Amino acid sequence: MESLMFIAGEASGDTLGAELAKVIKSKRPNAQFFGAAGPRMAAQGVDLAFDLTEHAVVGIVEVLKNYSKFKGFFDRLLTLAVERKPDAIILIDYPGFNLRFAEAVKKRSATISDWKPKVVFYVSPQIWAWHESRIHQIARDIDLLLTIFPFEKGWYRARKPELHVEFVGHPIVDRHARFKAGKPQPLEEPTSPEPLILLLPGSRIRELKKHLPPMIDAVRNIRRQRKAQFKMVLPSHSLAELAQSYVSSDNSIEIATSDLPESLARASLAIASSGTVTMECAYFGVPTIVLYRTSFSTHFLGRRFIKVKYLAMPNLLADEMIYPEFIQSAATADNISRKAIELLNNTEGRRVIKAKLLKVIESLGPGGASERAADAILHLIAK
Repeated sequence: MESLMFIAGEASGDTLGAELAKVIKSKRPNAQFFGAAGPRMAAQGVDLAFDLTEHAVVGIVEVLKNYSKFKGFFDRLLTLAVERKPDAIILIDYPGFNLRFAEAVKKRSATISDWKPKVVFYVSPQIWAWHESRIHQIARDIDLLLTIFPFEKGWYRARKPELHVEFVGHPIVDRHARFKAGKPQPLEEPTSPEPLILLLPGSRIRELKKHLPPMIDAVRNIRRQRKAQFKMVLPSHSLAELAQSYVSSDNSIEIATSDLPESLARASLAIASSGTVTMECAYFGVPTIVLYRTSFSTHFLGRRFIKVKYLAMPNLLADEMIYPEFIQSAATADNISRKAIELLNNTEGRRVIKAKLLKVIESLGPGGASERAADAILHLIAK
C-alpha cells in the first residue's frame, strides 16, 4: 500500500494537487495521503497536518518577515515525513519552500537505512525566467519533475539531460472541459448590453492589498464612461472578506468565491493579477489586462534577475504581448481604465485576441494531464 506525502502552499497548487490525488486514489484506492495543503486536497481525503495555503505570502521582504512561522511549518513537516516514511513526497509548485524541503528530505533520508523516498516536483519552478542556477539543486534532489508547459522539457534536457523530466500537459484543459465540447474554441461575444468585467486581484493577502486600490479606482473611472457589470472572484472566503472592506462603499461590485469558470464563460473583459489565473482567462478566450505590484525591494531584485520579456504566461507562450501588462508604478487606475475602455470599444480587437489565445491553448496539448502525472508517479514508486 503506497503512502504519499503532499505539500502545496497556494490555492492554485491546492487545486492541482486535488486533481492529482483524485486520479491516484482511483488507481490505488488503499493508498494513504497526508501532508499540508488546502481545503480542496482535504476534500480528496488528504490527511492535512495544517492548511498551508492560508499563509501564502509573496515577495522577499514578506517571506523574511514571516521566517519564524514558515520555519515552524517546515520543521513540523520534516518531522512528519521522517515519522511516516512515505514512498513518495509530491511537492506542488511553491518553490521557495518546497525546493528547500526536497533538499532537507534527501539529507535526512540518507541517514535512515530503511527509507529512500522518491521526491516529485509537480509544475516546474520558473527558473527559465530567473534563478537558473537552481537547476543544479533540482537535478540533485528531485527524482521526477513534471512540467505543464511544452517548452520546459527541452529547456531542461539542454541543460541537465540526466534530470528525469516529463511533460504531462496542462490540467486546465481537463478542468474546464465541460464548458467546451471538442477542442477549445473562443466563446462568442457576450450578448448582454452591459459587459461583465471580472476583477481577479490574486490569491494572497499581500497581492490584494497592492492590487485592490488601483482596481477599485479603475472601476470608478470605467463607470464614468460606460455601463458595465463588475464581479470579483477570489479563491477563499477570508480573501473575500478582505476584499469587501475595500469595496464596501460600492455595493454594485459582486464578490464571489466559487464560480470562476462560470464567470469567465460570461465575461467580456478581465483585470487580473499576473499569475495562474491568466491561463484560466486565456482558456476562456477572455481579453485581459494584467497588473502586478509588489514591494520596492522585490521589484528591484526582480528587474535585475528576471530574463523573460513578459510576466503573463499567455504572453510568454505566444512570445508577444497579447495581454497588456502594467507592472509596479505603471499599474495605475488611469492606465488600467484607459486600456479597458479601449478594449471594450474595439470588438474586432477582442476577436483578434481570442484567436491568438486559441493558439496558445492548443499548444498545451490534449487533456489527461493529471492522469499522466499520476501514472508517472506510480511508475516511479514501482521502480
